[in-house]
Amino acid sequence: ELFTVSKDKSIHILTVEEGRLETRFPKAHSSALNCVLPIDNHIFATGDDGGALKVWDLRKGDAILEGRQQEEYISAMAVDGNGKILLTASGDGTLGVFNVKRRRFELLSEPQNGDLTSVVLLKRGKKVACGSSEGTVYLFNWDGFGAASDRFALRAESVDCMVPITDSIVCVGSLDGVIRAVNILPNRVLGCVGQHLGEPIEQLAVAPGGQLLASCAHDQKVKFWDVSALGGLVVDDYRKKKKKGGPLRALSGKAAGSGEDFFADLREGDEPEAAAGSDSD
Repeated sequence: ELFTVSKDKSIHILTVEEGRLETRFPKAHSSALNCVLPIDNHIFATGDDGGALKVWDLRKGDAILEGRQQEEYISAMAVDGNGKILLTASGDGTLGVFNVKRRRFELLSEPQNGDLTSVVLLKRGKKVACGSSEGTVYLFNWDGFGAASDRFALRAESVDCMVPITDSIVCVGSLDGVIRAVNILPNRVLGCVGQHLGEPIEQLAVAPGGQLLASCAHDQKVKFWDVSALGGLVVDDYRKKKKKGGPLRALSGKAAGSGEDFFADLREGDEPEAAAGSDSD
C-alpha cells in the first residue's frame, strides 16, 4: 500500500500494483498535511503545517490520538521498533514524544536553534538524531528527550533530510546539494556520497538491503548512489588533522546512468573539522 498526504488536507491509501484507491480521508486535518508515517499494518501517523499530529487506526477508520503541542509544521516523524513511542520533529525547534500504545502526549524537548527538519533512531534505539535548518545535528538519549545530550555542527547550509545507513552512520541532504555521510558518536563527516549540483536536496531514502541510496532534489531528478561500502567503514575516536582545502573524500561513484562528475570542485573547505559539543557517549 502507498500512503499519500496532500496540501488539500486529504489522506489517500492506494494499492501499489493496481494504483487503486482503497481508503480516503478527505478533510483529515485542519491544515495542509506535511508528512505521513506507517507504524504497523493498521496504524499510521500524519503531521500538518500547523503542528498538529494525528495517529489513525484503519480498523476504526478514525484518529485514535491527536496532539497539538507543537506550534509549527511537523517536518518528520520516527517510531521505535515496538511501535510504541512516536517522535515528531517540528519547525518550532522542538522534538515531540507521543505514546501510541497509551494514546497520549508525553513531553516536548527544549526548543533548539532553527527548525528541526528530520529525526532518526541510531545506536540500536538508544540515541535519536535530529537535523536542523541551522546545519546542526542534535542528539538525544532515548530516556532523556527534554534536552539534547550533544550537538554536531556541519558546515552545511542546513540539514534538510537525514536517513540512517547503519547504527552509527547517517546520510544527510542539504540546501547546498551535497549528500554527506556522517558518523554519530564519534561525530565525524566521513565524506560525500553524491551531489545534485547546486540544487537543494528534498528527500533521501534507502532501498531494502541498505545497498542503494536514492535522492531527489530541486533539479527534478531522482539519483541512486551505491552506499554498500559505508557499512565497512571504521571510524576511530582519534581525529586526525587534515590540510584545509583538501578534497572531501568521495564515498561512491557517479550516479547510476549519469556521465556527470558530481565531485568536481567539491572541497573540504565547506566541512568542519571539529564538532560543537563533545564526542562522549
